[in-house]
Amino acid sequence: MIYFMKHYFIVNPVSGKGKDSKAYIPVIEEYAKKTGLDAEIYVTKERRDGMRFVEEIAKKGEKVRFYSCGGDGTLYEVVNGCYKYPNCEVAAIPLGSGNDFIRLFGKTTNIEDHVLGEPRKLDLILTGGRVAINQCSMGLDAEVGGNQYRFKNLPLVSGEMAYNLSALYCLMGKLKSEFKITIDDGETFEGKFLFCFIGNSRWYGGGYKAAPLALPDDGLLDFVIVKLDRGRLRLLPLVSKYKAGEHLDWDITTFRRGKKIKIESKKPATVNVDGECETVTEREFEIIEKGITFVVPRGSDFLTMKRD
Repeated sequence: MIYFMKHYFIVNPVSGKGKDSKAYIPVIEEYAKKTGLDAEIYVTKERRDGMRFVEEIAKKGEKVRFYSCGGDGTLYEVVNGCYKYPNCEVAAIPLGSGNDFIRLFGKTTNIEDHVLGEPRKLDLILTGGRVAINQCSMGLDAEVGGNQYRFKNLPLVSGEMAYNLSALYCLMGKLKSEFKITIDDGETFEGKFLFCFIGNSRWYGGGYKAAPLALPDDGLLDFVIVKLDRGRLRLLPLVSKYKAGEHLDWDITTFRRGKKIKIESKKPATVNVDGECETVTEREFEIIEKGITFVVPRGSDFLTMKRD
């Protein structure tokens, strides 16, 4: 089947500071030449260029597969460019600094593992006219994501290190998120919160396991709501536990699963959508069940993972 469709490799030349993504171009070329794969490489030129190119191809209606060759930002652009078109499949070759979404599927960069992977229908998160395949959030962690750019381009700073530095930077600032949170038009929470996380998959921020039980094909979103009831000095020791995914049983954590969540903020707050940030006072997040066909890499443990 793979030889009856066109394969587009969307390469972000600045992902992972450019080294790995640029070096991958000859890997694609050699594989296509050796196997006869009908492949085309597109190197993005600027922000949103990948999204534009992908949609131009997708809307033609031909069966195609797009390979996101970069990090989570590149995958965000590819997914948003083609999720409306059922003729498209998406694969993700992890060449960025964080590569959080692909962690659940294994982080192989062997091109054949992706070409010969298994297409699976995965859910998406719809919010503000765009979609996330991995996660969304509001509160402190969204502020952290929004400030990551301050650190990620520094020499020798990895995606995970940039997130850690941003977290320390934001923890030193104001911690005042007053939200009204409504789940599935029913259960409501009001007060001061550290953050509210909406997970379709498990990791973000370069390895933080924010939604440790999430699965992107179960027809549900994981909501992790953490109250603010202590000062920053008492919060600092919790960061490592949060990163390890050991926070669902905290007395300040509320964990729910559902289809939709609405967050209303008393003051303008940052919303993070797969790393893309903006300021809002209200936002709804809703699942699109089986919203995209994602190519799970060959040999991934995800294919045999136990579902409840």
